[in-house]
Amino acid sequence: MITVYTDGASRGNPGPGGYGTVIKKGTRRKEISEGFRMTTNNRMELLAVIVALEALLKPNLDVTIYSDSKYVVDSIEKKWVFGWVKKNFKDKKNADLWKRFLKVYPQHKVRMIWVKGHAGNPENERCDQLATEAADSNDLKIDLGYENEMNRTKGNLL
Repeated sequence: MITVYTDGASRGNPGPGGYGTVIKKGTRRKEISEGFRMTTNNRMELLAVIVALEALLKPNLDVTIYSDSKYVVDSIEKKWVFGWVKKNFKDKKNADLWKRFLKVYPQHKVRMIWVKGHAGNPENERCDQLATEAADSNDLKIDLGYENEMNRTKGNLL
């Protein structure tokens, strides 16, 4: 059994952002975080889940993911994302990340559990710390999916 905690952060929405994840198996623990110069909170929440699943080296693992994002948890647990696939993600934000998620999700038996953010859950608090530190770092990457989408949108307005 693998236990994963995830969180995303954005300084402004959009703005600089980051994600943090804690992956636990028994006494082993791995923390992953990364920051981006321009993104949204929902993208970082989703990316945290994706990166955690991508970090798992063996297939068919039982994975429980705790997230304080209703957007992510409900989209998966209520199966909305699978309906979006049938409509080719028409008018859906973050399609690039959802497609990336759908490549890794079937490789494991994943259960999503929503937890209240900033409510004293130590691992969720740690993920929040990782995400905000990543968002505040000087080594911010480019969220190509977000920036490309914004450039396409701006082009449509001209």
